[in-house]
Amino acid sequence: MAVSELYTKYARVWIPDPEEVWKSAELLKDYKQGDKVIQLRLEEGKELEYCLDPKTKELPPLRNPDILVGENDLTALSYLHEPAVLHNLKVRFIDSKLIYTYCGIVLVAINPYEQLPIYGEDIINAYSGQNMGDMDPHIFAVAEEAYKQMARDERNQSIIVSGESGAGKTVSAKYAMRYFATVSGSASEANVEEKVLASNPIMESIGNAKTTRNDNSSRFGKYIEIGFDKRYRIIGANMRTYLLEKSRVVFQAEEERNYHIFYQLCASAALPEFKTLRLGNANYFHYTKQGGSPVIDGIDDAKEMVHTRQACTLLGINDLYQMGIFRILAGILHLGNVGFTSRDADSCTIPQKHEPLTIFCDLMGVEYQEMSHWLCHRKLATASETYIKPISKLQAINARDALAKHIYAKLFNWIVDHVNKALHSTIKQHSFIGVLDIYGFETFEINSFEQFCINYANEKLQQQFNMHVFKLEQEEYMKEQIPWTLIDFYDNQPCINLIEAKLGILDLLDEECKMPKGSDDSWAQKLYNTHLKKCALFEKPRMSNKAFIIQHFADKVEYQCEGFLEKNKDTVYEEQIKVLKSSKFKMLLELFQDEEKALSPTSATPSGRTLLSRTAVKPAKAKPGQASKEHKKTVGHQFRNSLHLLMETLNATTPHYVRCIKPNDFKFPFTFDEKRAVQQLRACGVLETIRISAAGFPSRWTYQEFFSRYRVLMKQKDVLSDRKQTCKNLLENLILNKDKYQFGKTKIFFRAGQVAYLEKIRADKLRVACIRIQKTIRGWLMRKKYLRMRKAAITIQRYVRGYQARCYAKFLRRTRAAIIIQKFQRMYVVRKRYHLMRAATIVLQSLLRGYIARNKYQQMLREHKAIIIQKHVRGWLARVCYHRSLKAIVYLQCCYRRMMAKRELKKLKIEARSVERYKKLNIGMENKIMQLQRKVDEQNKDYKSLLEKLTNLETTYSTETEKLRSDVERLRISEEEAKNATNRVNTLQEEITRLRKELHQTQSEKKTIEEWADKYKQETEQLVSELKEQNTLLKKEKEELNRRIHDQAKEMTETMEKKLVEETKQLELDLNDERLRYQNLLNEFSRLEERYEDLKDEVNLMVSIPKPGHKRTDSTHSSNESEYTFSSEITETEDLPLRMEQEPSEKKAPLDMSLFLKLQKRVTELEQEKQSLQDELDRKEEQALRTKTREEEERPPMRGAELEYESLKRQELESENKKLKNELNELQKALLEKSSPEVTAPGAPAYRVLLEQLTSVSEELEVRKEEVLILRSQLVSQKEAIQPKNTMTDSTILLEDVQKMKDKGEIAQAYIGLKETNRLLESQLQSQKKSHDNELEALRGEIQSLKEENNRQQQLLAQNLQLPPEARIEASLQHEITRLTNENLDLMEQLEKQDKTVRKLKKQLKVFAKKIGELEVGQMENISPGQIIDEPIRPVNIPRKEKDFQGMLEYKKDDEPKLVKYLILDLKPRGVAVNLIPGLPAYILFMCVRHADYLNDDQKVRSLLTSTINGIKKVLKKRGDDFETVSFWLSNTCRFLHCLKQYSGEEGFMKHNTPRQNEHCLTNFDLAEYRQVLSDLAIQIYQQLIRVLENILQPMIVSGMLEHETIQGVSGVKPPGLRKRTSSIADEGTYTLDSIIRQLNTFHFVMCQHGMDPELIKQVIKQTFYITGAVTLNNLLLRKDMCSWSKGMQIRYNVSQLEEWLRDKNLMNSGAKETLEPLIQAAQLLQVKKKTDEDAEAICSMCNALTTAQIVKVLNLYTPVNEFEERVSISFIRTIQMRLRDRKDSPQLLMDAKHIFPVTFPFNPSSLALETIQIPASLGLAFISRV
Repeated sequence: MAVSELYTKYARVWIPDPEEVWKSAELLKDYKQGDKVIQLRLEEGKELEYCLDPKTKELPPLRNPDILVGENDLTALSYLHEPAVLHNLKVRFIDSKLIYTYCGIVLVAINPYEQLPIYGEDIINAYSGQNMGDMDPHIFAVAEEAYKQMARDERNQSIIVSGESGAGKTVSAKYAMRYFATVSGSASEANVEEKVLASNPIMESIGNAKTTRNDNSSRFGKYIEIGFDKRYRIIGANMRTYLLEKSRVVFQAEEERNYHIFYQLCASAALPEFKTLRLGNANYFHYTKQGGSPVIDGIDDAKEMVHTRQACTLLGINDLYQMGIFRILAGILHLGNVGFTSRDADSCTIPQKHEPLTIFCDLMGVEYQEMSHWLCHRKLATASETYIKPISKLQAINARDALAKHIYAKLFNWIVDHVNKALHSTIKQHSFIGVLDIYGFETFEINSFEQFCINYANEKLQQQFNMHVFKLEQEEYMKEQIPWTLIDFYDNQPCINLIEAKLGILDLLDEECKMPKGSDDSWAQKLYNTHLKKCALFEKPRMSNKAFIIQHFADKVEYQCEGFLEKNKDTVYEEQIKVLKSSKFKMLLELFQDEEKALSPTSATPSGRTLLSRTAVKPAKAKPGQASKEHKKTVGHQFRNSLHLLMETLNATTPHYVRCIKPNDFKFPFTFDEKRAVQQLRACGVLETIRISAAGFPSRWTYQEFFSRYRVLMKQKDVLSDRKQTCKNLLENLILNKDKYQFGKTKIFFRAGQVAYLEKIRADKLRVACIRIQKTIRGWLMRKKYLRMRKAAITIQRYVRGYQARCYAKFLRRTRAAIIIQKFQRMYVVRKRYHLMRAATIVLQSLLRGYIARNKYQQMLREHKAIIIQKHVRGWLARVCYHRSLKAIVYLQCCYRRMMAKRELKKLKIEARSVERYKKLNIGMENKIMQLQRKVDEQNKDYKSLLEKLTNLETTYSTETEKLRSDVERLRISEEEAKNATNRVNTLQEEITRLRKELHQTQSEKKTIEEWADKYKQETEQLVSELKEQNTLLKKEKEELNRRIHDQAKEMTETMEKKLVEETKQLELDLNDERLRYQNLLNEFSRLEERYEDLKDEVNLMVSIPKPGHKRTDSTHSSNESEYTFSSEITETEDLPLRMEQEPSEKKAPLDMSLFLKLQKRVTELEQEKQSLQDELDRKEEQALRTKTREEEERPPMRGAELEYESLKRQELESENKKLKNELNELQKALLEKSSPEVTAPGAPAYRVLLEQLTSVSEELEVRKEEVLILRSQLVSQKEAIQPKNTMTDSTILLEDVQKMKDKGEIAQAYIGLKETNRLLESQLQSQKKSHDNELEALRGEIQSLKEENNRQQQLLAQNLQLPPEARIEASLQHEITRLTNENLDLMEQLEKQDKTVRKLKKQLKVFAKKIGELEVGQMENISPGQIIDEPIRPVNIPRKEKDFQGMLEYKKDDEPKLVKYLILDLKPRGVAVNLIPGLPAYILFMCVRHADYLNDDQKVRSLLTSTINGIKKVLKKRGDDFETVSFWLSNTCRFLHCLKQYSGEEGFMKHNTPRQNEHCLTNFDLAEYRQVLSDLAIQIYQQLIRVLENILQPMIVSGMLEHETIQGVSGVKPPGLRKRTSSIADEGTYTLDSIIRQLNTFHFVMCQHGMDPELIKQVIKQTFYITGAVTLNNLLLRKDMCSWSKGMQIRYNVSQLEEWLRDKNLMNSGAKETLEPLIQAAQLLQVKKKTDEDAEAICSMCNALTTAQIVKVLNLYTPVNEFEERVSISFIRTIQMRLRDRKDSPQLLMDAKHIFPVTFPFNPSSLALETIQIPASLGLAFISRV
């Protein structure tokens, strides 16, 4: 797209401003093509119209987005132009306090005029080894890049430091040299790097002076070559100087000073050794008082003099020479005070015995008369004669000043020569890095010859710089295969030709100097005639005829011609020089003795040295008579020659540029003057670099970076697997003009403004996305707020309504209560009235009802009696009537029934005669019978019910009768009782009257008593209340006193506790400091000891120099030593490939570690099981042997049958042992044949373990074989014992035995036993044959599987050859892992099979032994007593019972070297750690010490302990870079130390032992001193372990903790500059957090495997985490690109993963987490809000583990990754500083990553019994025996 399309509304631009150079403004409307005016609004709110240039119509420069402001590299800016560069530098300098910025290949350094804590050794260590783009800009980064390129490219380097006076050139060069001296070290102990640094104070004192612009301005140029050897260590240096400002010796402008050395001399005049110099105050001497400012604020010249003298001493300038230098300098000062008196206009004199001249002559050792004469006269020589001419006073003063300048220049050259001699090295220089500290472009109000030479030199340097930048651009384009288009850049060759070409300014100047009457005016006229109007770069001022103007690359400069000829000639009268040459002062003679031989005198190159290039250019030998001509060379000519030589040297090296900028002319700290800065940026070529970059494709992105940055502009379907094609497709859609970008091999190139366009599109899309997210989130928040408000309103309503309801309910309750009260009150009144009326009514009713009741009762009584009489009468009458009626009825029924029956009988008789009738009758009769039967039943029921009713009535009647009778009786009794009650009532009424009287009396008494009681109670209550009040007061006083006592006690307790805690902490700190100091001293002692050993080895090598090509190694070195270390005699060239070979092996080793450990564990378990079975078998055999021995003692020897079974047993044992041995040999052979080279290699763990297991089994078989041989010898001896008596064959013996048997039954039994034995042996033979066949089949199967494996390997090899190299390596590694895994599993299965076979054979042996024993018992029972008596008794070998071991090992004194060799020097930690108990070497050594103690042999103890310590030191020196070795010997040293403590016999240690262990304590020697030595050795090993650990972790920390993007997609990628950052995307070689955790797992596993003490492991892990946190935090503080919110999240996540690892390993209490606290707080600081005062307070309270400098640094470096983030304001940072100003912490910025916490070794007793320790045969310690 066109750039003009970016000029839309709200776009920000830069417009020129006379005050601020450039001002920022904002467009108020879109720019359209053809507009002549742009509407703008300034930042302060003012609106203006900006008119475009009608000719160029050039638009104002666009401003970069805020996200790019403050970038480390100016080339990373979207818009590369002057205002962007200026603004970026200002923001970095003022806001972020960053003085360094990259501008492509240039480092821009702005002088802060303030000491900054960014040059310490910790900063140097942080930049060492880092890529230039990975760290923030720094002079150390440039120095590191030069050092790295020198080593990598084998090419010399140059660092060109330029700038104005006061810009900081000298300091930058000094820091660069300090960096080289620190990181490289020296090849010898001559402290070359210290000498290189010591040259700075000397050269500053004699070559630097105070100017109006700088307090320490270099008044000469210098080029220092720092030489390096093949290993890139400093071996020496060489200094070349240019154009010393000699005029400063005799003249200083206002507010300026002479060279520092003069003021240092004056300040030290009171010293005794300076008395002879007769010095005084600086204001006394003419040469030091002209500037009127003899003192520099903050500088003590006396102290500086001490530093200068110390530097001279270090550089080999002894005290005698130093006094000579000071003598000459004092003479120059006194010479300046020499005054002249005019005799006339053409002559002058010096007063007699003039004191200044007298002192000068005395100091210089010359004659007073001669010097005074030639100061006032000169010699003129013509062709025919010579005569002496007096000179005027002005000429005399000029001659005096010229002599002073000449002497000082000679002294300057002499000092430079001696410094170079001191820095010269006898070792051949392999390469060098040159540091050029040269004056920058200068322009003053009055510019003379010095400024002309300086600007000429800068023109040459600028030309070289432009060519180098152009070359780099061309190389970049060609490397990326971008079409190369010629870039137009400023070529200053015409300006250089104007100065140095034929008939150029210098040529005309030299020609004018040769003219006898040449003058400045005539030279000016020649310049006008030659160049005016012929050269566009040469101009003449309008108002002057004695000046000229040259258009330099930086600016136009007007030069005044006055003084050019004199300064170019640099005339010194020869007679004065001859007087000095006749001096008696030897050192003065040294200054002038080589004057004629000098190739470039002081006037040309003040150092007196010719610039030599790297190619060792030698000057041609001067011909006789040529010296005078050489001496006559002008200053300009010789400066031109030296400049050409300098350019040759620079062109032969790779240059690195440092441009120093002076921010203001008033030396105010961190004050930026835009005008001065722009002027210098234009002069130093920074803007030219920007212009060249902007002319082509200034913005460059790798495809991965572009994809990561602009992924948001793609859709999911646009993302392809090929990143390059994806980026191409995106760019073709976004930028239609293909000329605006180019695709390279690895990068995309953009023209200026295109990245800004892409950023605009990206920002717009992100803004739309943000708006959508904001819309959704705001909607959600508002809905949430609405629901919350609605819920709150409902709640309020609920509570209000509830309150109202409660109020209403309360009203209702009160109303109801009032009603109830009224009701009850009314009820009470009514009830009371009612009760009165009721009582009266009741009385009346009772009386009335009693009367009525009595009357009624009488009436009822009468009625009742009448009823009774009536009842009986009526009953009798009814019964009589009833009986009469009943009789009549019955009689009538009978009569009627009889008549009816007769009729029926007649009918029945008639019907009975016919059958049918009978049948019908039957049918009807049946029914009738049934009906009659029912009726009868019903009547019966009715009868029964009636009968029951009658019975009930009778019962009721009787009951009622009885009841009435009882009532009558009761009434009669009641009447009697009523009569009695009436009498009793009368009595009771009398009693009541009496009681009432008594009650009245009692009540009166009670009332009296109550009144008295009330009175007493009141008095008592009053008394009690008074007592209570007093008690309360007393309690309050008591509580107050108790509270005071408690508070005082609490205060005292807290004070005491606080004091105790503080004192404890202080004591702990003092202890830790003391311990740390002691351990540091120990470390230093160890280093010195190693250095002593190295020197001794070097001396030995020098004494006996071996033949080249063959280096002899120590005989004690292991043949497998290459696994762990290299020989110390390997040369540098051999060292590198060996290390490269070693690294892959180390990387391959952990591939099958987990599987190997599982297999090893299984092997160990099988070995233990086998050992237990073996012990059980041995125990059974011993028991059987003892039983057999007892039986043999009780009876005669065995008979022939027993011998037969013994022979059978022996044969069986032999056959089985042979079979086992064959199988094991076959297994070993199979292993050797099947194993791959990696597995069978000496370092392969699986092979070594299995081979050791097979060896142990083989040794066990050998032992069994020896037992068989012993058994055979016993059988042979028994046969020999039987043969003298029975010389017949075995069959004869058997026949005799048969004859001796009593009957045939015994023969049959013997035959049956033999038959069973034969059958058993046959079955065993068959089983063995079957097993043999099975094994044969298994071997065939293995052969077949090997064939298949071979075919598969061939197929895989063919497939791998078709794959690309990366995939081939990965596939081969995967295949290798699979193969090793399968082989290990196969070996494990074979080992299990072998163990099963061994167990099976042992069981068979037990069965055989049991059967033979039973058979022997059976046969012995069949032998007669006579036969037993006749047999002779032969002695039998009885095995001795194994005695108890005492936990000691015995060895011969001569075997001590072998013991140390096998147990220490040749021991492989990996094999010991896997197969044997942890700390076995320590136990063995201690058991040997115990035996020596047991023998009371102090010499043996001392020798053994000394050899052990020396052996450990030796093995650590050889293999000190192997973590396993160092860890192994740290563990064993600690275990040895613990053993010496545990068995020392001291009560404090013995209480942890068992009684058996206490018996093993040392008895004769106290080894406390050796315990201290071992403790020191353990400390040294611990420190070495930490160093090894640090070296392994160091490359991983920054990449894994900072650079790698653990949480993908969080970090954004900003536009990169020329110095490309390290990508956060994990490549194959990039370390990640998982790499660090895997390495930590390896460390932890190795230490645990070696049995290291848990407390010691915790200390190692704590130190490891401290190193990790410190290195990460230090890099964070030095990398602006890492200080962002997203990076803080990444760091916190990484730290949480490390904490999770600590939890998994149960190491949270190790203190490791606390060491990460500064890093955690720094990450939190990146993420917290940083705006308000509350945020500042939170930050101050949160970041208590960070120093103030670190907090401020992080806030200054905080950089938004996206434009939606905000920067930290300066006011907020100042608020933080104000709040933290009272905090007392270290001003140091970086953490000390080299700090090692003091280590302690807590006592850890072992529970292992010494007598149970077995010495494995694999150690080769057969020469020691257990005691």
